[in-house]
Formats: sequence, structure tokens, C-alpha cells
Amino acid sequence: MKDEVIAIVMAAGKGTRMKSKKSKLVHKIYGKEIIKRAVENVKKAGIENVITIVGYQKEQIQEVLKDSVIYAIQEETLGTGHAVMQATKLLENRSGKVLVLNGDHPIMRPETLKALVQKSMEQSESATILTMVHDKELPYGRIIHDEHGKVKEIIEHKDCNEEQRKIREVNLGMYCFDIQELLEALKKLNNNNSQGEYYLTDVIKIMYDKGLKTGSIVVSDNTEVLGVNDRMDLQVLTKALQLRINTEHMNNGVTIEDINNTYIYDDVQIGMDTIIHPNTTIKSGVVIGEECEIGPNAYIREGCELADKVKVGSFVEIKKAKIGTSTKVPHLSYMGDCEIGEKGNIGCGTITCNYDGSHKSKTIIGDHAFIGSNTNLVAPVTLGNNVFVAAGSTITEDVPTDALAIARQRQTNKDGWMSK
Repeated sequence: MKDEVIAIVMAAGKGTRMKSKKSKLVHKIYGKEIIKRAVENVKKAGIENVITIVGYQKEQIQEVLKDSVIYAIQEETLGTGHAVMQATKLLENRSGKVLVLNGDHPIMRPETLKALVQKSMEQSESATILTMVHDKELPYGRIIHDEHGKVKEIIEHKDCNEEQRKIREVNLGMYCFDIQELLEALKKLNNNNSQGEYYLTDVIKIMYDKGLKTGSIVVSDNTEVLGVNDRMDLQVLTKALQLRINTEHMNNGVTIEDINNTYIYDDVQIGMDTIIHPNTTIKSGVVIGEECEIGPNAYIREGCELADKVKVGSFVEIKKAKIGTSTKVPHLSYMGDCEIGEKGNIGCGTITCNYDGSHKSKTIIGDHAFIGSNTNLVAPVTLGNNVFVAAGSTITEDVPTDALAIARQRQTNKDGWMSK
């Protein structure tokens, strides 16, 4: 058998505290389902082979993950040990390491998961536990070390004596195991406890008593191990992820004027010296160049690419748009399904009329274009370079290079009309 690293993501719980008809794992943080985030974090850590344990409302989870994982079914929720037991047939002919984690911890850094696996490999530990050190007493299992630093066991909070409750290193429910040793330990699990459940934590003592090497690694940032049980937790994790993403952009040379009221989703690229004003939302996959100015109250949706020195002002929405260098969309405009060239100016109140009720069509605007205020660009339509569109126009036909386009009815005044 060839050594490999695989992962088990536990996603069979009910999550009743969410008070929802949906599985808590399909609720979203920053536009992405909790379970999808958990699995993607594993894959970003370099682990492609993922087993997901599903049970309650499994169809909803399978609809999100589709065929990106292998599924094992837990019909009854009889504890974390029982959940992992459902994957034993998928592990029997494998050797190497298996990462075990919960599907409701969606903002784990892939680097942390890598470090957990790496320590387990380098130290030849049969079990390596991800732990947290906290200055407050938390209702988590305590990590009990022997005099050599090995982990003897994990004692659940409710079972701790007074001295054990003073221990500040706690269990987070995330582990890296030797695959074959885990399979052997699972055979020895029992449910002789008040809950009648099989606890995965008992595996640690079984391995230690067998003389195997067991250890722990402390997470460096406690926010990444936050889990979701209810909607308040959902808000807390969203805020933690928001601040993490914004901080990373600021560390890369982006000015964010209000870190608490700027919403930048995952996988956004922003160049140095760009300024983001408050109440701006930038969705996943957007690319923004250097020295741009975005906001306030701007909404930049998926599929947008903004070149250097672009300005997107207040109350502007951009969607599936490519905008060239030094072009300005200052305020109160909607630019959807379009390409705009360099050094253009889009007047206040301009919109691309990209949807006819059935299909979406594209607007193309060349370089050095000046689009007057309150212009409607009815797609599909193409405007050449150096065009000028008069304010208040509705453009339904192509405009050639260097042309002035006026598409509005001539004004008529009716003298004395109001007195009559």
C-alpha cells in the first residue's frame, strides 16, 4: 500500500440550534456554503481525496458538494467515533495519514491543516491533535500530557476535576491519525457512557496505552477554529472572515478606509495603492488594478476586471465588466455585461440595458468615450473610440468612432398650458 493523505469531514449532525428548514451546513458565509468552505480548505491544503460523512438532510449537502467528495452515510448520530466508523471500509486498504475535522468549522486556514499533517508525519505520531490555548475556562475537552509531552488522553469538560479544569489547552475536534492505527483503535471503542455514544476522543487514550506516539499542535489564531451552531455564530464567523480578508489586502498595499464596513469576498485581487471607500462590496473573483478608487457605496460583482487607475464612485454597480485604464464611472450608474476602453467617462445615471427578459446582451465602448448623464445603452450595442453621447440619450444603434450621438426628442414648450 502506498502512503497517502486523505481527509474525513464530518457533516451528519442535525444543527437544530440554527432554527432552519435547511441544514446548517448549507447556510452561507460570504456567499459560500459552510460545508463547501470546509472542504475547499482541505483541498487548498493539498488533500484531494476527501470523504464526507453525511446523514441528516444529506441531500442538501450532496447538492452543494456534488461529486467533489466521496460520501459515507451515518444513519444514526451515535457520536464522533461512530461517524468515523462509517468510513472504515473506505480506509481499509490505505496507509498513510487521515485528517479528521468537523464540517461546521469553515474558516480554517489551509496552512494550519498543512501544519497539523506535517507535524504528524515528521514526528511519526499516530495521533496529532489540533488544540487551542485560551485564557478563559471553556466547555471543551482538556488535553492531558504525560511528563514527556505525549498526549495521554482527552477528558471532557463535564468529567474534569477541579485541577483539570484549570488546564487551558483544549481539544478542537480536529486530528491527524495514522490510518491503520486509527482502524485498530476504532475496533476498541465502546459507548459505555452517559450519552450512549462512541467518542473519537477515546481513540487517543487507546493509542497512548498501546505505546504509540501521540502529540498536539496549538493553533496560532483562535478565530480560525470558530464553529457554527446558530445564527449568532454565523455572524461572528462572517465578521472574523471579513476582518481577515481586509487585513490581508491592507498588508498587500491596499488602503481600506473603514475595515468594518468594507466587504471583500474570497479570491479577490487588488493592486497596490488602490483606495476602497466605506460600504463597498466586492464579490469573489474580481480583479482590480493599481491606483484605483472604489466607492463609497459601490457594488462590484463577479466577473469584473478593472485596470489600473479606474474610478468607481458612489452608488455604482458593476457586473461582468472589463474597464480600461483611467476610465471613470463616478456615480449612480449600472455597468453590466460590458467592455469599456481606456480614459473614458461614464456620466451620472448611465446604465447598460443588458437584459431583455430572456437574454443578456453585451455593450462595448471604445477608448476616450464620453457618455453623458442619464444615458441608456440598449444592448447589444457597440460604441467606437472617441465618441460623445449627449446627456439623456437612449442609444439603440451602434455609434461609429469620432461620432456625436444624440437620441432624444426635440424639446417643445406649450406656452400658457398650466394656466389653462
